[in-house]
Amino acid sequence: MTISDLLHETTIALLGNKVRSGLTMLGIVIGIASVIAMLAIGQGAKNQIQSSIEGLGSNLLTIMPGVIQPGRGIVSSGRGSAQTLKNEDVDVIQKISGVAYVSPESSRRFQIVASTGNNTNSTVTGASSVYEMVHNISISDGFFISDAHVRSISRVAVLGATIATDLYGEENPIGKKIRINGGIFTIIGLLTAKGGAGFSGPDDMVLVPISTMQKILSGSDYLSIITVSVTDKNTMNDIRDSINDSLIVKHRVVEADFSIISQEDILGALSQVVTTFTLFLASIAGISLLVGGIGIMNMMLTTVTERTREIGLRKAIGAKKKDINKQFLVEAVILTFVGGLVGVIFGWFIAFIVSSTGLVQASVSLFSIVLAFGVSTFIGIIFGYYPARRASGLNPIEALRYE
Repeated sequence: MTISDLLHETTIALLGNKVRSGLTMLGIVIGIASVIAMLAIGQGAKNQIQSSIEGLGSNLLTIMPGVIQPGRGIVSSGRGSAQTLKNEDVDVIQKISGVAYVSPESSRRFQIVASTGNNTNSTVTGASSVYEMVHNISISDGFFISDAHVRSISRVAVLGATIATDLYGEENPIGKKIRINGGIFTIIGLLTAKGGAGFSGPDDMVLVPISTMQKILSGSDYLSIITVSVTDKNTMNDIRDSINDSLIVKHRVVEADFSIISQEDILGALSQVVTTFTLFLASIAGISLLVGGIGIMNMMLTTVTERTREIGLRKAIGAKKKDINKQFLVEAVILTFVGGLVGVIFGWFIAFIVSSTGLVQASVSLFSIVLAFGVSTFIGIIFGYYPARRASGLNPIEALRYE
């Protein structure tokens, strides 16, 4: 039997009962579409996380008070408090070779009230003039905090784009007053919107001089974090070790009472979580592929029973065992292949709908498409083999007598 004859016979057999063939493929279609959609959404979420983290700045090391322990988060180091970073640490870090900028930062949440009467609760961050370079932000109107503002403990503020809209709407906030924790601050700058989702970025914060935060707002000279920008990304590990050794000496401790993480650490951890969750969802969706495969086996076994006399006739006029085997196996593979094709199209459509909502830019990869076709074909072979073998093993005389 030639390939063309085999495909012709397969087409006739499958189209002979369109409804049954369609319902049999439905399990494969749903399974493949679900897997494609889950992988696309997962990849889109991973890309969005990467973009958001990279948008916060590049070549960064973040020094946090306390010790990060797996599964426990940030804990204290036996001193009863996680406040271990101070302004003097900044001077130590700046002396390390390879360090470009050091940004001391202190953050608290406060109720912010505008002169219009609008108010919001958001993060207020005390920062120095290098914050702008370290975190890769820019000013859309006005100007940023200067060293003079820090030295003079000025009551000035720079607003993120979202905060500015919440407080003043479309009105230009430059030069206007806001009240933070009872103190009156003058707005001197407005940050360019950076967008992004899932992170508390500069769009949703107010920046004030670090000295003003410590002396007036928080009343504490401790720092929330110290962000370090390095000159060469390839030297980050060496610089991290140098910072770690220098601060241990400065703090006069045996073990570090602080933690140093890089953007790559954050990205790697979040990406791993997203990947694990995506694979988990895809695995659940893949259960429908198993159900679809069982459905195909059931249909093929029914087909073998219905076509017993036909099989006997074919074998009686000279059809070989391998020809019968091929015919039923190809029928099963064609069912799953067509179901896989429809499933890929449907999965891509679901990914397109999700992307159009703006929540996640789902990304259908070539790998997921190849995987879908590979899995569907594999299922056709696995679940079609037994019915095909059973058909080819029928005795022609008994098959012709079958009623």
